Amino acid sequence: MKKIFSILFFYGLSLAAFAQANLKPVLAQKADAIKQKVIAWRRDFHEHPELGNQEVRTAGIIAAHLRSLGIEVKEKVAITGVVGILRGGKPGPVVALRADMDGLPVTERGDLPFKSKVITEFNGQKTGVMHACGHDAHVAILMAVAEILASEKANLAGTVKFIFQPSEEGVYDSNGEKVLAGAELMVKEGVLENPKVDAIFGLHMTAESDNGVLEYKPEATMAGVDQLDIKVLGKQAHGASPWTGIDPIVISSQIVLGLQTIVSRSVNIVDNPAIVTVGAIHSGIRQNIIPESSHMIGTIRTFSPAQRELVHRRIKEVATNIALSGGGKAEVTIGTGYPVTYNNPQLTEKMLPTLQAVNGKEGVQLIHAHTGAEDFSYFQEKVPGIFFFLGARPENKKKNEVAGHHTPDFYLDESKFQVGVKALSALVVDYFGQKK
Repeated sequence: MKKIFSILFFYGLSLAAFAQANLKPVLAQKADAIKQKVIAWRRDFHEHPELGNQEVRTAGIIAAHLRSLGIEVKEKVAITGVVGILRGGKPGPVVALRADMDGLPVTERGDLPFKSKVITEFNGQKTGVMHACGHDAHVAILMAVAEILASEKANLAGTVKFIFQPSEEGVYDSNGEKVLAGAELMVKEGVLENPKVDAIFGLHMTAESDNGVLEYKPEATMAGVDQLDIKVLGKQAHGASPWTGIDPIVISSQIVLGLQTIVSRSVNIVDNPAIVTVGAIHSGIRQNIIPESSHMIGTIRTFSPAQRELVHRRIKEVATNIALSGGGKAEVTIGTGYPVTYNNPQLTEKMLPTLQAVNGKEGVQLIHAHTGAEDFSYFQEKVPGIFFFLGARPENKKKNEVAGHHTPDFYLDESKFQVGVKALSALVVDYFGQKK
C-alpha cells in the first residue's frame, strides 16, 4: 500500500509539472499579443517619472491595474510600494517578482515624443527627473506579466507575489546619509511573508547589451556598495611658510594614491574584483593659505563579505597611517550601502533551461559581474533569488555608441520588451512545476 501511495504521489507531481509546462506556449502567445500595451505603459511612465518615495502616480496606476485583474492589492508598502498577490487555482509554492519604480534626478536631453519634462528640486538644486535606468520598462513588463498570469489563474499551481518597489536608487537625508527605504524597508515590513516567499526573480534592462538577449551570472552578480568619507585634519598656515603648518591637501593626495594600492596589492583579484574610488575632495579657499582640513568622499565596490571586511580595514589603515606620517590625523567613516547581489547557484542552474527555452540558447548569455549595485540584494539575503538582465541596445548601434545608464541621453529599444514578459512568466510556471 505504501508503495502505491508513493507511485501516486510522484505521478501527481509529474502531472503538475506537465500541466505547468503546457502553460508556457499560451503565455508566450499572450506576451506577444500584449506587446503594444507594454510599450504604451512604459512611455507613459517615462513621460511622468517620480523620484524615490514619491512614486504616487506610478503606484496608483499599478494598483488600479492589479485590482482590475482580480489580484489582491496592498498599497503604501515601504511608503509608496505596491504588492499584488495572485493565488493560483491549485496549491503550490510562492514566487515573487519584483520591479522598481523610481526615476532619477537627471534632465533628459533627447527629443522623444514621450520625453520627460518633469522638474523638481533635489539636494537644494533645480533638476529634471528622468527614467534613466529602465525602471519604467521594469514596471510595464511586470504589469504585463501580472495580466497574463491572472488570465491563467485557474491553471497556476502556486501563488505569485508582484512586488512594485519604490526607491531602488536610494534616499538620502540632508546630511547625505542613506535612509532606510526601498527593498530594505520592504523586507523589514514583511513583504516576503504572508504568504512566505519561496523564491524571487528580478529583471533589469541594460542599454549596452544586444537587443533581446538575456544575460545571467550565478553567485555574485552585482557589487556590494559602501560610501567612503575621510576627513583629514592638519594645521593652517601661510602658503609662503608651509613648514609652520601641516598641509591636509598634500596628505589627502598621498591618501588617494595609497588607496589605489588596496586593489592592486591587498585584494586577491583572481577571486573577485574590487573598486575604491575617491569621487570628490574639498579643501581650502585661497591660493596662499594652507587650510586646516580637507574632506574626501568616494565609493567602495566589493563582491563578498570577506572582501568587504578586508577593503574596509585596509582603507582605515592606509588613510590613518599616511595622515600620521604627515603629522596630521584622518577620520575615516564608511557608510554601509547595498549588499552583494547574489544569485543562488542551485536556483540559477535549475532555472537556466527556462530562460533558454524562452529565448534560445544563443539568446541567453553568461556574463561577468557588474560593478554597479542593486538593492534587490536585500530580498536575496532572505530567500533564494535570481537577478538577470535583458539587453535593449538598438540593433544599429554599437556598445560604445549608446549612452550609459544614469545619463541624460539614456535610451532603450522597445522592440524586445516581450522577451522579459515571457521570461518572468515562464520562470513562475516552471518553478511551480519543478518544486517538490
